[in-house]
Amino acid sequence: MTKTPDILCIGSVLWDVIGRSASHMRVGSDVPGRITRLPGGVAMNIAMTLRRFGMTPALLSAIGKDAEGNELIAEAKRMGMICDHVYRSEDLPTDVYMAVEGANGLIAAIADAHSLEAAGAKILRALENGALGCVEQPFAGPVALDGNLTEELLQTIATSPLFAAADLRVAPASPGKAERLLALINHPSATLYVNLEEAGLLCQTTFNDATSGAAGLIARGAYRVLVTDGGNAAAEGTEGDIITQTPPAVMVTRVTGAGDTFMAAHIASEAQEMDRAAALTRALDAAATYVSGENPL
Repeated sequence: MTKTPDILCIGSVLWDVIGRSASHMRVGSDVPGRITRLPGGVAMNIAMTLRRFGMTPALLSAIGKDAEGNELIAEAKRMGMICDHVYRSEDLPTDVYMAVEGANGLIAAIADAHSLEAAGAKILRALENGALGCVEQPFAGPVALDGNLTEELLQTIATSPLFAAADLRVAPASPGKAERLLALINHPSATLYVNLEEAGLLCQTTFNDATSGAAGLIARGAYRVLVTDGGNAAAEGTEGDIITQTPPAVMVTRVTGAGDTFMAAHIASEAQEMDRAAALTRALDAAATYVSGENPL
């Protein structure tokens, strides 16, 4: 019998191919390091952290029926995720993300999420056919959305009755896709998780710190925001009520997936009814532990 999910993770589920080196790198660098392939994508990264916090996520994404897709589905099921509602395409290949990281952070990355974009609204079928909800009885619970969805699909979600009862938690896939979230910035129940650069892109300006970034997004129409700024203070709040905290100082050994870890830890903390300050602290601690190279828990 299919399990009932605690949360839906909608967006990219793919393979992460990450090259990491202990050396500082620049354009044209050729250095020794390690190359890994792991399940990834914003929706998958969030789901993996949610599992570590004891939640049961369902994935809504597009994954090919190729060997890579079969392997990815098997790995997601092994980790305890619900994959019954994933759109499996005969024609579209499984998406992939490739990044290079050095001692000085992320050097470059390419996200090939073309299959997810091509599938479009097909990934949402379970929300309208009764499997997870329908127009008359929409899914009521937290939903994590990622910016790898097309702007058109995000605009559809923003006004769709299928999401009328959902607690939307939204994250851009990268600064390059941050402006796609403009479709949801005025949504009355959406919480946006962004970094300082992404906050500036959404507001078409630059901010000096997370507090001003949060205030700027709220002034732009956002209902609730969380803004991070690497090792500097992060901010969380709604109009007229912003709190800040500074993450613990750690040695950074990886960066890809840190924001997704932060978001998932915050969602899980609130699902466990932790107060605002405690939820923010736990999320910052989880992200700091992640970038240090240790297990987030």
